[in-house]
Amino acid sequence: MIFGFNTDIKHEGTVYHVQSEARQQETLLQTQVFLRGRCIGKRASTYGDRAAVPGFAEAQIEQLLREQHKLVSDAVKEGRLESVLDRHETPESLAAVRQLDLQWVNANDIFPDSELVLRLVVTDAGVPAPGVKLVSRVNLPEKKASFSDATTDAQGAAEMKFTLEESALSEASILVQANHAGRTATRKFSFRKSAS
Repeated sequence: MIFGFNTDIKHEGTVYHVQSEARQQETLLQTQVFLRGRCIGKRASTYGDRAAVPGFAEAQIEQLLREQHKLVSDAVKEGRLESVLDRHETPESLAAVRQLDLQWVNANDIFPDSELVLRLVVTDAGVPAPGVKLVSRVNLPEKKASFSDATTDAQGAAEMKFTLEESALSEASILVQANHAGRTATRKFSFRKSAS
């Protein structure tokens, strides 16, 4: 499974969110740029011609996606976003793009019973999204990544539990990817210990 990329980039006092995903059923790499939750542009490229080459695998798709994400992210940083966006997009067509949104709702209470618990809510164009498949990857330095999954309930909510020592939080990050109706949303969650 290919996890997408999400980056918040500040340029001249404005924060842009750059989100990239591989839409494998369509052999398409898509990078979207959001401003205050609204998609303002995207860049898409196909890798269908490369997919037929023997030995082409997910590692190559992920590398192509990483390069595209960096291209758009660098353009945002340098104030030249328009130069890398697809030209056929209009404000009307972008406004019609339905987006998954993945929110972490218990950021202040993640260790209720000595186990790391993430409570998440997924919405689709602002409406709770039931039946969304969530896959997570826990990353810790010098340790093998661990994976888990969950599915959202009728309210778009899901809970994911992890065996992770509280002392390891400052070094850990968790990637969570939501998959629903051919679309994905990926978020990276990092932790820091709050002052007691």
